[in-house]
Amino acid sequence: MDDDRPDVLLTGLLFYDLVLTGLGKPPTPGEEVWTAGMGCGPGGIANLAVAAARFGLRTSLATVFGDDFYGEYCRDVLDDQEGVDLSLSRTADGWPTPVTVAIAHAGDRALVTHGQEPPYSQDALVGDPPEARTALVHIEAEPRAWLAKAAANGTQIYADVGWDPTQQWSTGLLDQLSLCHAFLPNETEAMAYTRTDSAVAALGTLSELVPVVVVTRGGAGAVAVDQTTGEYADVPALDIDVVDATGAGDVFGAGFVAASLGGWPLAERLRFAALAAGLSVRRHGGALAAPGWYGVERWWRTLKDPELRRAYGFLADRIPAYVGPPVHHAPVTPPARH
Repeated sequence: MDDDRPDVLLTGLLFYDLVLTGLGKPPTPGEEVWTAGMGCGPGGIANLAVAAARFGLRTSLATVFGDDFYGEYCRDVLDDQEGVDLSLSRTADGWPTPVTVAIAHAGDRALVTHGQEPPYSQDALVGDPPEARTALVHIEAEPRAWLAKAAANGTQIYADVGWDPTQQWSTGLLDQLSLCHAFLPNETEAMAYTRTDSAVAALGTLSELVPVVVVTRGGAGAVAVDQTTGEYADVPALDIDVVDATGAGDVFGAGFVAASLGGWPLAERLRFAALAAGLSVRRHGGALAAPGWYGVERWWRTLKDPELRRAYGFLADRIPAYVGPPVHHAPVTPPARH
């Protein structure tokens, strides 16, 4: 309680997301398809920022906003509505905020994005990073200088990695794990980078490189190992109808960090992260679909399934007395004041 450092430090590219759901079938050239659902809101790195902030974590975000409608709207949502610290962020004159249209169908989504290279790099935004309890980072082939500085000042690095469009899956990228406390790839990425044929085999290889490894498996749940405590865990995903899967992995990561900062056992951390991600896919978009403590408490209070009540019984002692106000979900269109 006496630690006034940011709980989470984040940097990355922000998008304005427009999500379309409820399609009977995907569109084809020359065809107009009407959809039953739509939502808009901040995306990209904002997914992690909002998900973390809604779990009561002091969240510091270094990103770039365009000086346009989309940038103003995203800044207002993150700052005024969600309470994210934007002191490390900048607004760039004449630079358009990237925009992504996500078309959700059959439990997955296709993305169409317009954007330009941001005028400020991650290293320029973060500079000498503030001391933070954790940082959630997306490691790429080119190492970021700020990452080593953050690790050196005592920040615990929780990292993920993205799809390699070249499909070379260079193992050199894994050298950056020496700076990290935890690594949270999905099973496709984990197996590709480790040249293994199962999530569990990939977990074993990666555990030689970083203290905590989580391999997510979509509808099959997640497996993890924590060498600092000697724990292994394998938990299922929730059986939930998917409206939009955008940002579910980010919500999982934020939930895992929140539970880790609470010092929970590994199985509870995994179940909590899986719950957060599962609740998020019932809503449009990434950032504003994050359930936060408010959404978790509502789910727990109305849960009737006896098996899930047993599996998630730990929530009775974990949910805080004040879960915050009702969370805002992605509107169909932004408020007129923007």
